[in-house]
This record gives sequence, C-alpha cells and structure tokens, in this order.
Amino acid sequence: MPDIALPITPTAPGRKGHANAAVKVWDLPTRLFHWLLAATVLLAFVSAEEGTGLAPWHVAAGWVAAILIGFRMIWGFIGGQHARFRNFIRPGAVGDHVAGLLHGRVEPSLGHNPLGGLATLVLLATVTAVVWSGASLIGGTGSEDLHEGLAGGLLALVGLHVAAVVVMSVLSRENLVRAMVTGVKPRARHPGAVDAAPAAGLAAPAAALAIIAGAYAVQQVDSGAFVPGSHAEAGETEDADHD
Repeated sequence: MPDIALPITPTAPGRKGHANAAVKVWDLPTRLFHWLLAATVLLAFVSAEEGTGLAPWHVAAGWVAAILIGFRMIWGFIGGQHARFRNFIRPGAVGDHVAGLLHGRVEPSLGHNPLGGLATLVLLATVTAVVWSGASLIGGTGSEDLHEGLAGGLLALVGLHVAAVVVMSVLSRENLVRAMVTGVKPRARHPGAVDAAPAAGLAAPAAALAIIAGAYAVQQVDSGAFVPGSHAEAGETEDADHD
C-alpha cells in the first residue's frame, strides 16, 4: 500500500499545535502581586476601625502593601512582556482608545489597554500615598485626616477599577478576571498573537532579593511592623505611663 503524505499545517510562533487554544499573557509573579495586593488592601480597609477583631492587622497590612508595591516597581522593568511599564504606559494612545469606546469600538488587548495601563499607574501611586501617610502616623509626624482622605480616594478608585473590569469584560467578550487568575486569554479573540515573552532568567531571584530587602527595611523603620496588635499595645502602654 503506497504511503500517503498528509499536509502539515504550520503553527504560528508560540503555538503548540491546534490543541493550544490559549495565549500566555500574564506571568505568575504579576498575577500573585495583583491578588495579594487586592487581599492586602481589602484587609487594610476592613481592619481600619479600632476596637474590631481585625484592627490589630491594619498596620501589618499596610507594610505588606508597601513591600508589594516595591516589588511591582522592580518587576515593571525586569518582568514578563506585559508586566513591563514600557509595554503598557501609552498616554498618547488613551485619547483614541476612549474615542473608540464612545463609538462602540472595542479592540481586544492582550495586556493592559491604554486606559487600563494608566489606571494601573494611578492605583499604584494611590496605594503608595496611603502607605506613606500611614507610616507618617506611626512616626508621629502624619495627619490622620490626610490618611483617611487618601484611603477614601483609594476605595473610590478600587470601585471604579472593578466596574471597569466588568464593563470591559462584557464589551470585549473576554473574562478579564479569569485571565488574571490563569494568565492566559483565548487565542480566538487574538488571532496571530504569540505567547508573551517571559522575564529574564535572573529576574525572579532579583525580585525575591528586593522583597527580602524591603521586609528588612520595614523592620528597621518599625520593629513591630509584622506583629499584629503591637502598635495598639504600645499605645496602651504610653497611655498608662501618662496616667
């Protein structure tokens, strides 16, 4: 029986045959950062009220957020393709993107779209400001009104961010939340797309070293940073000394 040569369909770079229906977008460190920061900010908000069961965790949550922000600043230069600032900070494209949305045109975006990239920077900056104002309170030089005002602004931005994710998921017909969990998006919505370039080989060790250095620096500034309730106990001791 003669051999029959079957045609071979070439696959695009980054594909592993027709069975691979997803394209890699978000690297694992970026996804871990996103959800850990979300959990930390949530904990900080629910523990903000003094006298509650979670109140002892408020300061610790703030310091963890500070370390996470420090990591993201570094990962924005050495991380995977779509985690790098240079690949999603596109202020010149925001106007066209918004105009397209207003006219009902939603272009699928592998990483952050121009408006989403700008929102990411604003959120990072606001979290940083909230942490700074909280740290200033611990040092005795801050303003509680400023800290609460910034925290309120952050809460509003988080609400806007969540709403935007829901709206864009519907308009783009992509589950953006699931993408940030799995790290992939459907290839059918991004024809011709290839997997995102991973971080350089030494990026992960460098980021881990930065996290360790950040935790050490926080400990030098506040020895009770990661001990829940330590600041409340210190405050009670000071009150007792004054009595």
